Amino acid sequence: MLPYLEEKKKYNYEFAISTSFHGVQNIVRTPSKMRKVVWMLVVLGSLAIVTWQIYNRFIYYLSWPTTTSVVVQYVENIEFPAVTFCNLNRFQIQAVANLNIIYFLWSIVSGVLRAFALDDKLSPDLNDFLNGNQNFSIKEFTRNNGFFLNNSTLLKCDFFGKPCYPEDFEHVFTEYGNCFTFNHIDIPAKRRVSISGRGLSLIFDIKQALFTDDPSLGFIDAGIIYVIHSPKEPPRFDGLGLSTPVGMHAHVAIRQLKTVIQEYPWGECNPNIKLQYHNIYSTYGCVQECKAHYIQDWCGCLPFMLPGNGTECDLLKSYKCVSPALYNIDILGLCTVGAHNSTCPVPCEETDYPYTVTYSSFASERALKFLSTKLKKSPDYIRQNLVHIDINYQDLNYKITQQQKALTVGELLAEVGGQLGLFCGASMITIIELVEYIFTNFCWMCIFLLLKAPEIPQWSIPTQNQIAKNGIQEC
Repeated sequence: MLPYLEEKKKYNYEFAISTSFHGVQNIVRTPSKMRKVVWMLVVLGSLAIVTWQIYNRFIYYLSWPTTTSVVVQYVENIEFPAVTFCNLNRFQIQAVANLNIIYFLWSIVSGVLRAFALDDKLSPDLNDFLNGNQNFSIKEFTRNNGFFLNNSTLLKCDFFGKPCYPEDFEHVFTEYGNCFTFNHIDIPAKRRVSISGRGLSLIFDIKQALFTDDPSLGFIDAGIIYVIHSPKEPPRFDGLGLSTPVGMHAHVAIRQLKTVIQEYPWGECNPNIKLQYHNIYSTYGCVQECKAHYIQDWCGCLPFMLPGNGTECDLLKSYKCVSPALYNIDILGLCTVGAHNSTCPVPCEETDYPYTVTYSSFASERALKFLSTKLKKSPDYIRQNLVHIDINYQDLNYKITQQQKALTVGELLAEVGGQLGLFCGASMITIIELVEYIFTNFCWMCIFLLLKAPEIPQWSIPTQNQIAKNGIQEC
């Protein structure tokens, strides 16, 4: 035992006088007991402070803090957004024999995009229509009898000084029926502007005498409704698009805002989610694909307003299956939005176009005479049917709002190392020395236990002759 204790004592002393952990050397080397006590208190106090500081840093890091930076980037030219235009009155009068039936049909369609309460008690006319038109295609009816875009409805189109035509717009179905998107994603080159205050200028003729919706059902407006969005994302109205009434000139000043959100646990985005039918991820596109997935499984068909390649749901199946399926999706929360663990979390990158809208009367008395002669329309017709819309960039810049990690792993290590160096003079080398010291003492302890362990007695088993001779079996 004596050599063991002497060697261990010698090792501890050599470690204390050679370690880079400041303060320990002063405890061992000083001959004064008072100084030993003082230095011991200093070392213990420093250890307590550094432990408290490191604990606070780890607690702060595990709260996943973030900061938000806002950067304004000025450019020589800027990409123009996509704009989707719709008529507030969706169907042609000549195709609408019964407004209540058409309203019922479109209530089913718009329910795909937002919740809509349908009465289970059908009127005789609606019941007869359903039974007699089970293969009725709402998609084809809307395409053929909804709002159309041609030279008679698009009287003027000008983009950055160059004319544009109805062929430059892409047809798309929304809750407002036939709609048309300018600067859609399928164009070969991106449209850009290089001067603020200039962009897209249009004059629509909504033809009130040709299109109508039943005012008794709440459709009392006349004009154009439109939404400004990224060319890579589908248009999202949700009843909240920009509306310009007839006889008005809308001046829309837009800005571009890019938002970057951190992935979980710092933020709520999930960069691993990819959409099948959309080029970039968006919560709206994700919810559409989620609904399409469940309806395809439950009903064996797909509403034409949802993305996918399934068979279009006919009228009867839309009423009997699609509407209850949409209700169950909302009630059961199958297509949730927002948090990182929801079905459709927020996108990691998103581009929005905040806008400011002002209006003026269209047109002035002198302009009415000029337009009346040019278009061969009466001034009353112009005031009751024409809509003028200008969409321009306010400034040639875009704003980036970026969510950033407030404390990264490298910064956490730097702060921990700074606290150790400030209060204890310790570093990574010191930590390795302590690990080596603890491991060596653990080995000394194992050797000591092995040397002090009692020997296991060797028991001999007696033979049969010895048992018979003695008559006693030893246990």
